Amino acid sequence: MAERLSAARRIVVKVGSALLVDADSGRLKRAWLEALCQDLAGLHRQGKQIAVVSSGAIALGRRHLGLGPGALKLEESQAAAAAGQIRLAHAWADVLAGHEIGVAQVLLTAEDTEERRRYLNARNTVDTLLRLGAVPVINENDTVATAEIRFGDNDRLAARVAAMIGADCLVLLSDIDGLYSADPGIDPGARFIPEVAALTAEIEAMAGGARSGLGRGGMVTKLAAARIAVQAGCPMVIASGHGLHPLKAILAGGRCTWFRAATTPRSAKKQWIGGSLKPMGRIAVDAGAAKALARGKSLLPAGVTAIEGEFQRGDAVVLVDGDGRELGRGLVAYSAEDARRIVGHRSQDIEAILGYRGREELIHRDDLALHRDKP
Repeated sequence: MAERLSAARRIVVKVGSALLVDADSGRLKRAWLEALCQDLAGLHRQGKQIAVVSSGAIALGRRHLGLGPGALKLEESQAAAAAGQIRLAHAWADVLAGHEIGVAQVLLTAEDTEERRRYLNARNTVDTLLRLGAVPVINENDTVATAEIRFGDNDRLAARVAAMIGADCLVLLSDIDGLYSADPGIDPGARFIPEVAALTAEIEAMAGGARSGLGRGGMVTKLAAARIAVQAGCPMVIASGHGLHPLKAILAGGRCTWFRAATTPRSAKKQWIGGSLKPMGRIAVDAGAAKALARGKSLLPAGVTAIEGEFQRGDAVVLVDGDGRELGRGLVAYSAEDARRIVGHRSQDIEAILGYRGREELIHRDDLALHRDKP
C-alpha cells in the first residue's frame, strides 16, 4: 500500500497542531518540523508536487499574545490566528529554504472552495505554485472566517484542497496511527483497520470524538475528509506523525490506514463536469475543431463558430458540432461576452482583442468531458 504514496505525482500533506506545537510550552517543535521537511524535500527531488495544509497558527499565536489555556472566544481565536500565522509561515519557509525549496502561503475559507469564481482563482494559484516548484503552505483563514463559513478543522480543508487540485494522494498526519474499530484510548481490545475499501455505515460508526488539546479534529472529521477525497479519486492515508520522519515511515510500510479510491482524479473530474454541473451555455465548433477534440486536444477560439447563452468564466457549457450534435461538456475559460469577441481568432490575438492576457484555450482539455470519455 505504501506504493500509492511513492507512485503519486501530486501529494497533499496535512499536519495537525498537536504535532507541530508543544502543548505545554506553546512553542514550535522545530526538530520535528525539520525532520518532516527532510521527508518532503526527498519527495520534491523526485519531481513530486507537494502542498502542505498546516494547522498551528492559533496554538502559536495564543502564546505570543499571552492568552491562557482553555476555550477562546471567536475574536480571541482570530487574533491568535493573525499573530500565529506569520510565525507558522516563517517556520515553514525557513526550514524548507535549507533544502532550496520555495514556500508560498495560501489562506482559504470554506467559501473559497464552494463559490465558483473564488474556487477557480484558488485552484489556479495553487496549481501554478506547484508547477513552479514551490510548496504552498495552506491554512484556513481563521482571521476572517466566522462560525457560519469556516471549515472548523483542517482535515476537511486538506481534502477539499486535494480534490480541487486533482491530487493523487492525501496524507493526514495525526496523533493516532490509523483507524480502529473503537477508540484505542478507551477500549484496549480495539481492532486496527489497515485498509478501507468503502466508507460504509459500519466504518463511520467506528469514529470517536477529538482527543487533542490543541486541534479541533477527530476521527469523525478524518472520515469526512476521506469521503471528500475518495469521491474525487484521491486515495487517503491516516498515519501517526509523532515520530520523526513520518513520511519515510509510511514509505517503509509503517502502520497506517489507507482509504481506497474507486476512480482516478482525472476520471472523477470528467464525471463531475459531464454529469453534475448545469450547463450555462452552448458552443458550436467547426469540423476541424471537432476532430481535434476527438484527438484529445483543447478547444481554441479559432475553431468556434457560435456562442449561445450567458455564462461566466468557469461555468459548464455544452459543445456541439456543425449539425447540432452534442460532443460533450466543458468548463469555459472566458465569459460569454469575452468569448464572443475572440471567436474565430487565433490564440495569439486574444490579448490585443481583450486587453488582458488570458488562456490560449477557450476550454482546456483537462476541463473537457467528451461523450467518448464515458464508460
